[in-house]
Amino acid sequence: MEKSVARVLYGQGTSLNLTSRKIKAVPECVFRIKKLSVLQLNNNSISALPAELRSLRRLAELHLGNNALKELPAVLGHLESLKKLYLFSNQITVVAPEVMGGLHNLVVLNLNHNQIQRLPPEIRSLHGLQHLSLLDNQLEEVPAELGQLTSLTELNLTSNNLSGLPQQLYQCEELTKLYLARNKLTSLPEGIWALRKLQVLDVAGNKLFMFPVRFHLLPLRELHCEGNRFVRCEPMSAVQDAEVLSLKELVARFVLLEDRIRSSLVHRMLPHYPALTALAAAGSCCELCLNPFLTTWLECVHFISPKKDMKMTSVRVVPVRALLCSYKCLNTQGHSYYDLGIEPLAEYQGIVCLTAAQSILLCCGDDCRHQGAVCFSAGSREDEEERGDGAQPAEMCLMDLRDRAANNNKKKKREQ
Repeated sequence: MEKSVARVLYGQGTSLNLTSRKIKAVPECVFRIKKLSVLQLNNNSISALPAELRSLRRLAELHLGNNALKELPAVLGHLESLKKLYLFSNQITVVAPEVMGGLHNLVVLNLNHNQIQRLPPEIRSLHGLQHLSLLDNQLEEVPAELGQLTSLTELNLTSNNLSGLPQQLYQCEELTKLYLARNKLTSLPEGIWALRKLQVLDVAGNKLFMFPVRFHLLPLRELHCEGNRFVRCEPMSAVQDAEVLSLKELVARFVLLEDRIRSSLVHRMLPHYPALTALAAAGSCCELCLNPFLTTWLECVHFISPKKDMKMTSVRVVPVRALLCSYKCLNTQGHSYYDLGIEPLAEYQGIVCLTAAQSILLCCGDDCRHQGAVCFSAGSREDEEERGDGAQPAEMCLMDLRDRAANNNKKKKREQ
């Protein structure tokens, strides 16, 4: 080891490799190499970093993978020239905010295979970060400040405990690769279609029912989505509920529609009412007629065939969420949208999705004898609590219900 240090020191070298040397601390002689730019300390037993490390003002790349660190050492926040930091396979549980605040020039941060549960909001300080990897940690949430990493091109959050992602993720417009496999995601953030440079998306092994609105507009070349609970295309007739819009919704739709006309009084006066402007900004538009709405819409789905040049695994079509403004639009001919009339119950795998003319439903599970057909659960946990009798809500397959109705009709005809 001393020979390696001496060779770099007297040879005016800029890179030092001390990988797999069974060292427990960084040798003091290393700090004498003032021109050092790359320091490799992988596969050792280092549990802390000394304050003297800050003397390496030109250090741009630091490898500390497979050591015994339990937190990000504070001295790292003083390495202003650092561009690449590798801390994989340690025992890190905490990411100190002050460390994030000092790594302004960081381009690559690898924290794979640790025990990190959360990231601090100060991660927004990493303005130049392009590659962020936290594979195999214990993250339960991601801060909204992640959306401020506008230089980010690759994000790997595979194998964590994430149940959701911040809406601000779509602000990372330079993102080309997004890895989210093996989490607990039930949905992806709306607006993700704005990631116009995204080429690779891996969401395999989650709990997704469908993809968000306009997902099919992404320029994806690779999509990995196996192992989810996607809605299946099994159309059936259903009953349409009466459509009643609140006064607020009716007025909001009028204001939003008028705001599109630059010469209208509404468009000219709206900027003078900030609260109303903010409310209008939350509106959306119908996928069919493109008319605006605010808080009332039909939750729909349509099935998209991926592009021919897209690499996919075992999935031929993907369900994409769509929002329609009314049953009037839904009942028009020539489209392929299906209404999702009932939200999925957390207690069951089965979902019933109703529409005026047809419905899309999901089979209640792998053990159902009507594989790929439609099932629903009659009742919910709220029903059980209201009854107070502790009885379980009845779980019923819609195919069984249809067969039962058909048999009753035959019986009535015979009696007649």
